[in-house]
Amino acid sequence: MAATLNLPFIKFPPILALLSGIVVAIAINPSIFKKLVTTINAGANASLIAIINTSAAVGFGMVVRATPAFKALTEALMELGGNPLISIAVVVNVLAGVTGSASGGLAIALRALGAEYMAIAQATGINPEAFHRIASLSSGGLDTLPHNGAVLTLLAVTSLTHKESYNDIFVVSVAVPVLATIVAIVLGSMGLV
Repeated sequence: MAATLNLPFIKFPPILALLSGIVVAIAINPSIFKKLVTTINAGANASLIAIINTSAAVGFGMVVRATPAFKALTEALMELGGNPLISIAVVVNVLAGVTGSASGGLAIALRALGAEYMAIAQATGINPEAFHRIASLSSGGLDTLPHNGAVLTLLAVTSLTHKESYNDIFVVSVAVPVLATIVAIVLGSMGLV
């Protein structure tokens, strides 16, 4: 069934939800309609910071992937052995940390090592969906190190410094996802994920 889904349709409901939210906001407070063009322009300008920071982080990740050290790092991570669910969590988490991007680290890890982990899943009888879920969860841990594009964008928008806010950011976006990944690994090892 998943193979027959029309992907453009999947993107349509979020767009409708956003447009509905805009219409409701204007209906609730019609005075903002007078400032609509100014608001749209300000939003477009503000989005540039996020686009540039994210692009820089992904570009940085691609440069890291092109280095000889990246290949050595991925080979060393693949040789850790032990529980393959722990292995994929560590690999994705470290690569997301190195690249400073959850999506970049996950994409790089799955492109570089996806076939190997699929073979491991088939050989060990672990559900490939568990590998994917744990990889997705673990990408949201070390990615939020201080060089992360989202962190830089957040600090730029809020006019805060790393010193003022990184402890809170660390707890919410590093510690909690790492703990959630550990729980998922335990459940996945028991066949419950």
